[in-house]
Amino acid sequence: MRSVVVTRLDGPEAARIATGPDPEPAANEILIEVHAAGVSFPDLLMTRGEYQIKPPPPFTPGSEVAGIVRSAPPGAHVAPGDRVAAFPGRGGFAELVAVSPDRVFGLPDRLSFAAGAALPMNYLTVEFALGRRGHVQPGETVLVHGAAGGVGTAGVQVAKALGARVIAVVSSTAKGKVAQACGADEAVPSDDFRAAVKELTGGRGVDVVLDPVGGDRFTDSLRSLAPEGRLLVVGFTGGEIPTVRVNRLLLNNLDVVGVGWGAFALGRPDFVTGQWERLRPYLESGAVDPYLGGSYPLEQTAAALREMADRRLTGKLTIAVRS
Repeated sequence: MRSVVVTRLDGPEAARIATGPDPEPAANEILIEVHAAGVSFPDLLMTRGEYQIKPPPPFTPGSEVAGIVRSAPPGAHVAPGDRVAAFPGRGGFAELVAVSPDRVFGLPDRLSFAAGAALPMNYLTVEFALGRRGHVQPGETVLVHGAAGGVGTAGVQVAKALGARVIAVVSSTAKGKVAQACGADEAVPSDDFRAAVKELTGGRGVDVVLDPVGGDRFTDSLRSLAPEGRLLVVGFTGGEIPTVRVNRLLLNNLDVVGVGWGAFALGRPDFVTGQWERLRPYLESGAVDPYLGGSYPLEQTAAALREMADRRLTGKLTIAVRS
């Protein structure tokens, strides 16, 4: 089979096409013919050796895929020929991948393989963030940073599905249009979002901030929270890991909440399955429908990773593995 192999840890350019033997699934694994793969921030970090999981080269990145089941163990919840999305964690930038059954999910017919490949990492992370960690309730207001990116667009859609009002923070008018196309009620500029939030909420502030960006906007995010508000720390795509003066938390009884989906969920198979079942009605109704920002053929995976590194993308990038 063809796959993308990272041979050295110096960034996207190290991702090359290679040909090798088909994977041999373990007795309890499901073998998937990959049609599309999602491009995620951990994939980029792995090419630099900067992710918390550090596989030694050579290795194949690719955290999430969608395709067709080629083989499955007896009693599995899917069968050969079924359309699925899956979260292998690594190895997805390939024509075939073997995945544990608890990380394989039935894909509704209305969704393309590209849309399916855009789901596992971002939407399961956001469902965990807004549901379990943020306890978002209908009628609350959620502020989403980086709202035109992969995590951001997922956050906008899931927050709206949960019945929240959504304010999107974006860096350009064009990105604001993307966020609003995904359901955001308002889009505000990142360089002055605190003032915009104050005006839009009548000075009260928002109930929840979903922050995959970090960096120097962290303090203003705290200042934008209503009493008993929750700031959900999802990641640091802005590069800098912020710090907080804890006295700020006392003033309005605020919570700063860590969101580590992988560390929590992947050791609890039933939890991940439950997440997918909670998302399924939204997937089937169209309330959740990934915003696809572009697609690259398998041979151009390095270019897709470079686009992510340069922060030029909107929505979710995918890799077309099979036509």
